[in-house]
Amino acid sequence: MKILITGGASGLGEAITRRLAQNAANEVWFTYRSSAMKAQELEREFPNARGIGCDFTKGEDMATLLKRMDETGFDALVNNAISTPITKKHFHRMGLEVFKDGFAQNILPTIEITQRAITKFREKKGGRIVTVLTATLAGRPPAGYAEYTAAKAYIHSLAKSWAAENAVYGITSNCISPGFMATKLTSDTDERIVEHLTSQHPLKRLLTTGEVAEAVEFFLKAPLHINGTNLLINAASEIL
Repeated sequence: MKILITGGASGLGEAITRRLAQNAANEVWFTYRSSAMKAQELEREFPNARGIGCDFTKGEDMATLLKRMDETGFDALVNNAISTPITKKHFHRMGLEVFKDGFAQNILPTIEITQRAITKFREKKGGRIVTVLTATLAGRPPAGYAEYTAAKAYIHSLAKSWAAENAVYGITSNCISPGFMATKLTSDTDERIVEHLTSQHPLKRLLTTGEVAEAVEFFLKAPLHINGTNLLINAASEIL
């Protein structure tokens, strides 16, 4: 299987790349922006992994990526990347530019990449899309994450449309909403909050990136009838 992972050289993305590249039958391509050294390490460790340097805010980088997608003919797309840092402020304190920048730099590139993937998937009558969201969409978003959770909710709605519109072509679109993980994205979280989350967790330990990567792999192999779903990975701390 030829797989494209966006943001696949660090944090959760790295775990996904590693999990999928362990299968020598897979050809795993991943994008990265500021993790060039990590990307080189992955390429050395896995002969079937290839990095693509891409800043989603640069038109020329996006054009190169889309061209690569046309040339390679991927069988699966994993939407994982986030291009801009999370703005942690209460909604009423955020300037309008925060929402404009977030939409332009995170949502629009995801739309463009997925549109190109679906076009190619339709031609070959098959393809898998897995999109990483956040478990906070299931309940009350934490204070200060309004823009981030709203962006994820927007992508979630699109992912359901991708499933409904393309099932007849053998294309699946599923989402994964993981609970809190210790990654670069959450590295500035106060350690007291992390301790509290751990102590209140049903399993008394936080979710790992490897466990989420395992779920991504499941969706890439799952039957076509599993389509349009959103998998919560939160140890039943919240059930829909």
